[in-house]
Parts: sequence; C-alpha cells; structure tokens
Amino acid sequence: MNNQIPLLTANDIECRVQSIVKDGEGAILLLYKDARVDMRILDEVYGINGWQRTHEVINGNLFCNIDIWDEYKKTWVRKQDVGTESNTEKEKGQASDSFKRAGFNIGIGRELYTAPFIYIKLNPEELDKNKKLKSSVKFIVTHIGYNHNREIEELTIIDNKGIQRYALKSQKTSNKKSAETQSREKPNSFEYKDSEGIISTAQLNDLISLAEMKGVKVKQIEEGYKKPIEQLTFSEWQKSMNNLSKR
Repeated sequence: MNNQIPLLTANDIECRVQSIVKDGEGAILLLYKDARVDMRILDEVYGINGWQRTHEVINGNLFCNIDIWDEYKKTWVRKQDVGTESNTEKEKGQASDSFKRAGFNIGIGRELYTAPFIYIKLNPEELDKNKKLKSSVKFIVTHIGYNHNREIEELTIIDNKGIQRYALKSQKTSNKKSAETQSREKPNSFEYKDSEGIISTAQLNDLISLAEMKGVKVKQIEEGYKKPIEQLTFSEWQKSMNNLSKR
C-alpha cells in the first residue's frame, strides 16, 4: 500500500487566530484543515469503500480509528488518535478533532507542521471594545508552495477585503525577480523575505514587538547572534520568532 497522499492546496487550508498579542496590536495565526478535507482526500486516494472510520472511548477519552484496506495484504491497516473538546459542542468537537488527528497519522495535512510563525499586524478598527478580533474579520490562504521535502516554503494570506497581510516567498521565487524589477516595486509592509539577505523592516518590527510581549530585551537577541538585530538574516529571524513564540 503505497498510495501518495496529496499536499494540501490553499483551498484546503483555513486560518485560525491563536492569540491577540500586545494589547491588540497583532495576531498570531495557525493553519488548520477541516474534517471534510480528510474525508475528500481519503475518498480520492483509497476510494469510498477503501477506508472506514470508527470511534471508541479509552480511559474516558474519545479516540478515532481510520482503517484503510490493504489489497496486497488483504487486511485493514489502522491509524488511531485521540481528540480534544471544542468550545461549543463537546462530543462533536472531540469526534471531529480525533478524526483529523488520525488523518495526520496517515499523512493528510502533515505538512502543516512545517508552517512558519505567522504574525499579522492588526488595525484598530479590526478589534472590538474588548481588544478581541471582530467576527467579521477573516484571514484567507490564497497561495501555498512546498519544497521537495513537502515543507511549506511559500505562503500568502489576505483578509476578507482582499488586502495581503502576510507573504512568505521561497529563495527560488525571490531569485526570479531581476534587480530592475525589484527597484520598481513598491515596498509592501506585510511582505516577508525568505532568503539569507537582511530582514525587512516589517520583519524587524514584528520581532521587536514579539520580544517586548514576551519580556525579552533586544540586547539579549543581539548578544545571541553577536550582531545588531537589524542585521539578522531570515533564518536567524525565523529561529528567534519561533523560540519567542514558545516562551
């Protein structure tokens, strides 16, 4: 059984706000898949009769089993995982979550684990009086690209007004632009560089904001890399953002 699980497309991926940071100045986003994506991919790869789904309670926790028929071995192959409660419907949330987690074990959407740290600056009008994101504000993935290791290397996110709010570009894509083209382009405060060049002003500001939120002084970051913070490369910036987000 060597069926290839397809990589998720932009239409398969949704954005979820993990947290609002620095008193509403920005939001940290997570990428996730809907359970319907798992069902569609299972149907496409294994056929509607080539897989089955069951649930069982183990030590008080709801688990999902996804069994896939192995024609060569003439047996069912099982992948299993546990779910967590949702904030709305407890049982339905656990069932859906355990199904999606079991899907990850099969390989569906596993590339989402390679997603970059996604920080988006917010505008005051996007927040309510409690500094919470208004329900009318949505973030949408319009493009995603992967490298040969099935890792995310390109990502574009817009808001529901069509304005680009986040862009991660691969080294390959960046190199396609000529110096003449780059000189004519208008700088985009939301654009992120993905190269070993010096980070952009937007990336610098995001790093400083996240450091302040986590109580880390810029000097500490500079001492770690033995250079001024504005001279960090993209890989150093990404490492710092990931480390800060885990604090």
